[in-house]
Amino acid sequence: MASLSSFISRIYSFVYLRGFKIWISYKTQVVLNVLSWVLPVFTYYFVGTSLGQRFISSINTPNYTAFVVIGLAFQGYVSSVITTISGRMRNEQLFGTIEYYMLSPTGVFGMLFYSAAWGFVLNTINAIVIILVGMGLGVSFINANILGAFIIIIELLISTLGLSMMAGGIVMITKQGNPISFFFSTITTLLSGTVFPVSVLPKYIKLLSYAIPLTPALNGLRLALLDGASLSQLSYYFIVLLIFDILLLPLGAYIYKIGFDIARKDGTLSEY
Repeated sequence: MASLSSFISRIYSFVYLRGFKIWISYKTQVVLNVLSWVLPVFTYYFVGTSLGQRFISSINTPNYTAFVVIGLAFQGYVSSVITTISGRMRNEQLFGTIEYYMLSPTGVFGMLFYSAAWGFVLNTINAIVIILVGMGLGVSFINANILGAFIIIIELLISTLGLSMMAGGIVMITKQGNPISFFFSTITTLLSGTVFPVSVLPKYIKLLSYAIPLTPALNGLRLALLDGASLSQLSYYFIVLLIFDILLLPLGAYIYKIGFDIARKDGTLSEY
């Protein structure tokens, strides 16, 4: 019971006090955040309208708007969460407080986990806003398989946590310039089928896209939310994402621990 109370207290501190209250206090930033979520939906809506049937023939969704709404809604779970974690660690280095977090009862991995919680919450808000805008533009979720989509999202979050740990471990060493954060915040939009299908990519680039957990996640989410695919029809995506989770979570923990040990040994943990 005591451990549960401690867990809830830390979630409350990191998500509400340190996350939401600070975020909501910057009104201009909140407005800009929401606009950054909403405007791309309208941009790609008009792109899809102008391209018409030529583009629709290459995707397996009712229309391009439905395709891109799912892509934009859930791509943020990968890109924003990873950049949030590395950005939080970078800020703690600048503020000179990272050592206090690392030596606190929260521990090395606790700081990352509780920091990731706010990123997950913020991107859930992001996804909900985009889906609501999509519904306003005519996207239908009436046959959605909510359970199947939920399982895929959880598996995507687990793999994202692994990637976040890699980014956190690297930023402890490099201080600035994080290739993992850069890759998953920019290039995944092009490679993972966020705004256009992977099938149109050149063969050698297509192979790279299949190495990104977001790619099968988006394919599965489109089937679950737009086509109402059953759990058995989604089983392929469950298995693929489970493999990503098994590989990325321990690998991320290892790289994060290595980065911490190197920075602590070199005495550069709080340097920036």
